[in-house]
Amino acid sequence: MTTVPAPKLATYDDLLAFTDPQNRRAQLIHGVIVERVGPAAEHGSGQALLTAWVNRRFSRQQSGRWPGGWWFINESDLQYETHEVFCHDIAGWRRERMPDRPQGRPLRLRPDWACEIISPSNAKHDFIDKMPVLHAAGVPHFWIVRPIEKILLVHRWTPDGYVVRIAASTGDVVRAEPFDAAELRVGVIFGDEDDEE
Repeated sequence: MTTVPAPKLATYDDLLAFTDPQNRRAQLIHGVIVERVGPAAEHGSGQALLTAWVNRRFSRQQSGRWPGGWWFINESDLQYETHEVFCHDIAGWRRERMPDRPQGRPLRLRPDWACEIISPSNAKHDFIDKMPVLHAAGVPHFWIVRPIEKILLVHRWTPDGYVVRIAASTGDVVRAEPFDAAELRVGVIFGDEDDEE
């Protein structure tokens, strides 16, 4: 009887050897190096607008107007397990858990919030493949932004899996956890409305 050896699962060292670390366009998903396609305009715009919205209200120390209390990073290597290194579009850490700004590569402290901007080329990886890993790691909040359909899905961790807490679109105004201290006009993240305070 002939046995076929199991394929070798890639590690972060393999990912580093595969790509230029200063211009990384790949992730490690279930032990497989997955190259990332450059984002479409809708993807890049959604990422920039949502990053600006959370940064403006939550990235600094607490002030009289906004609660602050978070660090945010776009597209940095986050290692959840030996064979799982994701590059979330946006990730955030509460300063109470991580007093100093996240540094280095890869980051190994799980985020308190992760967000993926979905494009047709990355939908399966970002929405299907990553979710069980984030759940196993205990990431409390996971957002999915679908810029083509103009949909925001806000997920909360539960012991049985993520549950959708909010499904919203342009025209809706929501208080989306963990940033429910501020109202979010959903159209802002799709460029349909101005971000007025």
